[in-house]
Amino acid sequence: MSAVPTLAVIGAGPRGTGLVERIAANAPSLYGGRPLDIHLVDPYPPGGGRIWRHEQSPLLWMNSMAEDVTMFTDDTVRLEGPVRPGPALHAWAADVREGRTEPGPDVAAEHGLRAEIDALTGEDFPSRRLQGAYLRWVYEQSVAALPPTVTVHEHRARALRVTGSRGGPQSVHLEGRAEPLTADLVVLTLGHLDAEPDDEQRRLARFADRHGLVHLPPDFTADSDLSALPAGEPAIVRGFGLAFIDLMVLLTEGRGGRYENGTYLPSGREPVLYVGSRRGVPYHSKIGYVRPGERPPLPRFFGPDRADELLSRAEPPDFRRDVWPHVDKELGYAHYHRLFAAHPERTAADWTAFEEKYAAADPGSAELRAVVAAAVPDPADRLDLAALDHPLEGVRHASSDSFQEATRAYITADLARRHDPGHSEDLAVFLGLLSVYGQLSRFPDVGDWWHGFFSYLASGPPGPRLRQLLALSRAGVVRFLGAGTTVETDEEQGLFRAAGATVPGERIEARALVEARLPDPSPRRTRSTLLRTLYADGAGATAGGLLAVDPDDGRVLDRDGVPHPRRFALGPHTAARTSGAFTRPRTGGPAFRQNDATARAALTFLRELGHADG
Repeated sequence: MSAVPTLAVIGAGPRGTGLVERIAANAPSLYGGRPLDIHLVDPYPPGGGRIWRHEQSPLLWMNSMAEDVTMFTDDTVRLEGPVRPGPALHAWAADVREGRTEPGPDVAAEHGLRAEIDALTGEDFPSRRLQGAYLRWVYEQSVAALPPTVTVHEHRARALRVTGSRGGPQSVHLEGRAEPLTADLVVLTLGHLDAEPDDEQRRLARFADRHGLVHLPPDFTADSDLSALPAGEPAIVRGFGLAFIDLMVLLTEGRGGRYENGTYLPSGREPVLYVGSRRGVPYHSKIGYVRPGERPPLPRFFGPDRADELLSRAEPPDFRRDVWPHVDKELGYAHYHRLFAAHPERTAADWTAFEEKYAAADPGSAELRAVVAAAVPDPADRLDLAALDHPLEGVRHASSDSFQEATRAYITADLARRHDPGHSEDLAVFLGLLSVYGQLSRFPDVGDWWHGFFSYLASGPPGPRLRQLLALSRAGVVRFLGAGTTVETDEEQGLFRAAGATVPGERIEARALVEARLPDPSPRRTRSTLLRTLYADGAGATAGGLLAVDPDDGRVLDRDGVPHPRRFALGPHTAARTSGAFTRPRTGGPAFRQNDATARAALTFLRELGHADG
């Protein structure tokens, strides 16, 4: 009798869970009743993995509302396999609350999660631990949905390397285990990875060691040792995205502070956080209202046909020169479609005539800008992505206090706008960003700027977090440094010194520096011995330092662009990264499409392998 075909999935977080769900959905039609062993490898529990594990602070939230989080496909997802609907996070919580489904081990054992479920609504921002419980439930449901001939083996270990020829079985070497796992096919679903420091971070670390200072390099905030930051002392924080929000929470509420009626009451154990970044402002608030009205008909100017044309060119497209103008036009179309439909009084043209002229104008052209200016009289109603990306461009303040007031006013205005359906064109742009991301996942590497811009505009913190930031600013626990923040070292005084362009002449000295951002995932920096050995074994990387994969099915490409027949990869460490392993219901779910394609390719390969062995 031939050996049972074997699939190894390295990474048991939401991406690995999504792959198992798609294997369960496709196996009946593609694989029949054949036997299959699936080995799931991860040092963290399956479902949530590292990022969504139960063992983290209950103060840390998702940055999505419960109704906007699903792990299940619907008819908006472009996939070849069957759609298998399932509950979004808030609907699952309601099922648990009403006793319609088993809650899973974390919820059953944890009183805090039970209390959170009892109070949860679709518009709440759940804790990461509750999201981890939902992911664990999805994982268990997906395993239960596998045909009875498919067996899942969980290995709570770290995969160190994958070896094996292109034409034969692969060996997955595990930490602490002498004998490797043998698999006919391997899928890497590693999620976010740690990285070695770059030259600047090593220089700053050496400086801190020489002078007895604190330097916290880029890291996942939940894993950082924040006890090194002393109470009452200034700490320079470089980075104003979601990593900063987590840092802010853990160093304030996490140290015993609390909020009462919009005022922060310190515990006395907080450091003073001086925060700055390239933009100098926090990410935009998550939109805080139920989506009103008709969705923009997307994609319109940046769909599969446009992506095909760009990808078929003899020279690889340059993102800013060749791709971005089409993205800009697509997002503009989403914006104006909603503006004309919901707020015709703010326009000066017939929609049909405007759409015709808009479609005819070249992306990024003066003609396109003139069409918009003629139809939308108020510049404030026009979409200006460059201005959004540089909100403090040319802004200068004579004093730090003046800038603190101005930044609080900026955040307050952003909160008001993002919670006002009267500006529902912002939601249309958000939906446009999701549509664009689905197309860009087909491009080998679009660079870090796009992903940062997407996060800044579409994946910012919940509104309540920005209200907390305002309270912390008024309490003097957080101070804003401005745009273009730089950090210098002073060997003579043994201090870090920070400055921003927005308040000329302002300098902040501190004995602590925190880099509030995620590590660089490139092969030059990754701490993953698994990825390092893959690169050493011939795997290709993009110019931006991501693992090269076939965008159609996730097969790992070698340096010559040839796909490996037995190795696949999905997730943020790959060139086909998407906006997330889970998504809003009914928004197309690019990650779901990728999971489906990889699951189908894997099952087809393993089925044919079984035939050959037989």
